[in-house]
Amino acid sequence: MNFRQYLIPALVLFSCSQLPAQSPDGENARPARRTPPANMIKVNLTSLPLKQFALQYERVLNRKFSFALGVRVMPATTLPFKQAILDAVGDDPDTRNVLETFQLSNTAITPEFRFYLSKRGYGRGFYLAPFARFASYKTSLLEFKYDDGNGGQETINLAGKLTSTTGGLLLGAQWPVGKRVVLDWWILGPHYGSATGKFSGISSQTMTPAEQDDLRTQLNDIDIPFTNKTVVVTADGASLELDGPWAGIRA
Repeated sequence: MNFRQYLIPALVLFSCSQLPAQSPDGENARPARRTPPANMIKVNLTSLPLKQFALQYERVLNRKFSFALGVRVMPATTLPFKQAILDAVGDDPDTRNVLETFQLSNTAITPEFRFYLSKRGYGRGFYLAPFARFASYKTSLLEFKYDDGNGGQETINLAGKLTSTTGGLLLGAQWPVGKRVVLDWWILGPHYGSATGKFSGISSQTMTPAEQDDLRTQLNDIDIPFTNKTVVVTADGASLELDGPWAGIRA
């Protein structure tokens, strides 16, 4: 499940850099020399409620083109908006237990080239930005319960990492708000690629064949569309390997 892609209405970015002056109007006016801003350092304000810290650096190369590099970090934490997700899940005890204990951290690096559509350009107006995203997601507490064969339950914790590589195209708009602040709006940026991951855990005690079968069934019942899944359960523990497509939206 891709927990990072929801409830993001728009990306608001602020930078501290001088924007280029506009040429005066008039037929005989001599155009002022445009000086592109050397650097723009931006902070993603709307990522904070998602427990993420995201920065972007943009370098304007000329009137039409710029290069940007974004970095996002989320320390190990419970799911953002966990209560809302639990309310949507309902009364399924197994799913609720996993979500209650689930902890996630992630990092992502997103390089992009921007093509500004406006004649004014120089880091302002609507733009198209082809981009790549390299992301990593880690969990240290993915808890599963299984029957012990005597009417009780045992627990095993899986930990591991999933990495994804995607590419996409972002439509956005950027404009100045005052002399040293710009507003950068990510309107829509779908991206698609692939991901691989492995999660494994060691049982606190040797599992019987019946316990192995129950845990194997639970892991196989995890529904991840279009993803190849390999489940291995032994007397000492279990592992879950994933390999398949990965998609998201910057918006």
